[in-house]
Amino acid sequence: MIMLSLVAAACAVETSAPSTSTSSSTTSVVETTTTIPPTSTTTSLPTTTTELRGNPVEGGPQRGAVLAVVGVAHDDVLNLRAAPGADQPILAGIPPTYEEIVALGETRSLPAWWVKVVYEDTVGWVNLSFLAFIGATSDVTAAILDQLGGSLEAATMTELGAEVAAAAASDDPPSDIVVVVDETVGDLGEITYDVIGLGDDSVAGVRLHIFGEPTTGGFSLRTVEMTALCQPVRGVDDDGLCV
Repeated sequence: MIMLSLVAAACAVETSAPSTSTSSSTTSVVETTTTIPPTSTTTSLPTTTTELRGNPVEGGPQRGAVLAVVGVAHDDVLNLRAAPGADQPILAGIPPTYEEIVALGETRSLPAWWVKVVYEDTVGWVNLSFLAFIGATSDVTAAILDQLGGSLEAATMTELGAEVAAAAASDDPPSDIVVVVDETVGDLGEITYDVIGLGDDSVAGVRLHIFGEPTTGGFSLRTVEMTALCQPVRGVDDDGLCV
């Protein structure tokens, strides 16, 4: 299983990904929807006057931490809600690859963890399971091809990408594999998958940007770029390494 060695490779290369070195808290799950980098802006924020459900959690994302949405399908959104909980009113839908969600330093457990954030000037709550820091990106094509026997072909980019994502996924715990950017075809085919849940304390998952060369029968694998998705309660350093 190559997932952890691939993550190590991804974390070993610097990228233009946001450099944040905050430590935060962990995750939990329910419904879909979350984002990333640190900000020094001071915004006048409304104060919550109603009693919130759940228990306050220490160790969640720090105030000002910039997070990205992860693990949300390309045809879905992450719901920004008025209060913690999947049954609370929806204020906005956050796109699956949005990378500028700013944490406000409040986290509550229901038992899933919900974090208070700002999304495009709107304050609300999102499920922390769908947020991560964006880490370093590296080319892991050679490692993937070695894992898959030296070559890979498929009839569609979706099928090709699914094979690549499965190679990077974990069996125990089982990873969630999600298409976050649907396939497009031009001179090359492209598709992006998130693989979430690798059983690692610092790495929440990986994002795979996959390129295929058109062939008479479909596509052959050309390039795989892997981006580390760092745990939202841990953080990422200035070199894009999950901490």
